[in-house]
Amino acid sequence: MKLCRYGNPGQEKPALVDAAGKLRDLSKVVKDIDPDALSPQSLKKLAATSADSLPLVEGNPRIGVPVNGISKYVAIGLNYSDHAKEASMAVPTEPIIFMKALSSICGPNDDTLQPRNSTKLDWEVELTIVIGRKAQYVSEESALDYVAGYCLANDVSERAFQLQSSQWDKGKGCDTFGPLGPWLVTSDEVGDPQDLDMWLDVNGKRMQSGNTRTMIFGVKKIVSYCSHYMTLVPGDVIATGTPPGVGMGKKPEPVWLKPGDIVTLGIEKLGEQRQKVVAYRG
Repeated sequence: MKLCRYGNPGQEKPALVDAAGKLRDLSKVVKDIDPDALSPQSLKKLAATSADSLPLVEGNPRIGVPVNGISKYVAIGLNYSDHAKEASMAVPTEPIIFMKALSSICGPNDDTLQPRNSTKLDWEVELTIVIGRKAQYVSEESALDYVAGYCLANDVSERAFQLQSSQWDKGKGCDTFGPLGPWLVTSDEVGDPQDLDMWLDVNGKRMQSGNTRTMIFGVKKIVSYCSHYMTLVPGDVIATGTPPGVGMGKKPEPVWLKPGDIVTLGIEKLGEQRQKVVAYRG
């Protein structure tokens, strides 16, 4: 299934995407795509719902964050060896964990706000895991049993902020730095998460292309590893790192995003995003 939420910020309604790619309203079946809707039992109920019996969503509404009630946005750094190389950083021997602020989360096509004093705004296409069951100290062998599905993310980053200290969070958690969606695609529809093509363009120019098979630490390892240091609960999301091609690593000089730039990105089976960069005016 492809599950999503549509409508104005704070007023989103649940929906699914039918076989023809049309949105179908789920409001009479489930109150929201939230932690309660992500349990195996709830997903089974949703899967049994006939899409043809659901109302069509008219027009072209805004697509929101595919999951409401996220309690943690965990992210894994330097999880592709080529990306570590372009960042002039050592390939990690175990997953590097940082957190993105929940206030950074936005819809997949919402504008990216360039913060005040930002000079090195960058992009990162990433596969994101959505947790469906409470996970504590789970094994790698059972880790995928705790995954409800996956979605596309852009781990927007302000490198000047990020590299001011050994802690990356302030360069990763600014408002609008966490676009998620358009859909939450359930695990059964995605299949093997370690064989998904991914790409990102800036103003129509290809900047990143890769495949999740080249992750240093795969989805099983990441879920298991994180569950040994924090309890993962339904609705939590984990961004799994980015392939090479970020602006910071461009040669002969880095390339940074600026107001007016258009970023488009996608992952096989998970849909596409589009963001326009605008200067913060508050």
